[in-house]
Amino acid sequence: MSMTSHLQELRRKHEHLSERVEQAQRSPGVDGLVIAELKKQKLKLKEEIERLSN
Repeated sequence: MSMTSHLQELRRKHEHLSERVEQAQRSPGVDGLVIAELKKQKLKLKEEIERLSN
């Protein structure tokens, strides 16, 4: 996998996690720990994207 395609895949996963976080925050029955875990995964992806972009 080339670096460009790898970065595109990471960005796609980051966007998907963003959507899941938004949905979870709008749903009253979702546990705060689930939301926190999704945000943690999203941050790790963001850091990886930034690291690979530089």
